[in-house]
Amino acid sequence: MTEPPIASDSPDLSVLIVNYNTAHLLDRMMGALSASRSSLRIQVIVVDNCSRDNSVELLRSHFPDVELITSPTNIGFGRANNLALSKAQGRFILLLNTDAFVSADTLSKTVQYMQEHPDCGVLGVRLTCENGDLQPSCRYFPTPWNLFLNRTGLEQVFPATRMVDDMSWDHASVRACDWVPGCYYLISRRAIDLVGLFDPRFFMYCEEVDHCRRVKAAGMNVIYYPHSTVIHLGGESAKADGVLDSSRQISTLQIESELLYFRKHYGIGGVLTSVFLTVFADIVTTAKRILRFGDPARARAAWRHALTTIKILTATQCAKQPTR
Repeated sequence: MTEPPIASDSPDLSVLIVNYNTAHLLDRMMGALSASRSSLRIQVIVVDNCSRDNSVELLRSHFPDVELITSPTNIGFGRANNLALSKAQGRFILLLNTDAFVSADTLSKTVQYMQEHPDCGVLGVRLTCENGDLQPSCRYFPTPWNLFLNRTGLEQVFPATRMVDDMSWDHASVRACDWVPGCYYLISRRAIDLVGLFDPRFFMYCEEVDHCRRVKAAGMNVIYYPHSTVIHLGGESAKADGVLDSSRQISTLQIESELLYFRKHYGIGGVLTSVFLTVFADIVTTAKRILRFGDPARARAAWRHALTTIKILTATQCAKQPTR
């Protein structure tokens, strides 16, 4: 879909926020966002994904300037952001999680970097936990092989393989990478015009991985920018939702998105290779946990993961289509 032209008086930045049962975070997130706006003209659009808490009432009463879209069902992270994008008028588009709290200089510094580097399509920042511990912020594309090495702990045996996360450097310099996490995800209007936003087949997880891959294929850069920090709690929407409260159901969403991603970018051979290596890794883990560590609970978890992967492969018709 072609986006309408941006008028000269348009906002500098459109901030797209997807909310799902995180009313307890909205005041803090919005307060940090407001404190960071500096001289920027900002449009804030919130899509509420059919929250069951008091999110909608709080947004309407506390933040009347926010453009609120209420979805009658939970349509997932990617589709909700696509919905918000239809109303975005900014020269740059920022996807911001409700559990991500920007610093006072985050918006001005990152928008300035994008303005000075028109070849940058997507930018992410240094992410930390509440206690200051660094989170993976500068990431590389997953492959069936590097995920297998990570699951089996064999990455040190194959040091030439680029893993998804390289945490061995200080994360203090600007660096081109493959993808950045979607909790703070700044996109240029040019990138949106070239490739759009998210593939709607991804309900949750892998949508930003796929998007960055398309941005890079279109000739633009994905950049990790370390000179401002965002505190990211992580997983708050999932923890707040009874349907997604168990690690088993969260894992199901991750597995499905991973298979859809590999089918899209590696074909049927790639997705079958992924399933084979995943099941093999789970069998190795099951045996190790029983024979070496005497840990039947984790052995059962690994075995369930293997069975779930096969079940999802069948339900998605070898990852041709999503289940929701």
